[in-house]
Amino acid sequence: MAKVEYKDIDHYQAAFPDEIRQRLQSVRELIHKIAPDAKEVISYSIPAFKIDKTFLIYYCAFAKHLTISNPWSMELLAEFEIELKSFKISKAAIQFPHHKPLPLDLIERIITFRKKEVDTSH
Repeated sequence: MAKVEYKDIDHYQAAFPDEIRQRLQSVRELIHKIAPDAKEVISYSIPAFKIDKTFLIYYCAFAKHLTISNPWSMELLAEFEIELKSFKISKAAIQFPHHKPLPLDLIERIITFRKKEVDTSH
């Protein structure tokens, strides 16, 4: 199967069924709310947001889950350790299954934490 080269986030999200597209859009809106200065880009064929030259966060969808990703700091993983126990996580990704409601409050707090990390690194 040929890999699709998405030109922008709208193009990426349009490739999914309505329910998944709405979940993706919810994450996108949270990112814009928390980091209005972040620039939308496609990186590694998935949506990402950058502040200056630093990636704030990536997000994408798969058949069974939505993922937010970035090489997470140990501080971020420690901060949300208890809340993330019910999700599949790695050092670079957190998976939110489609069959469960999207934890927008948790995602918002993760993005806010990540934004502070990026702001401090500048």
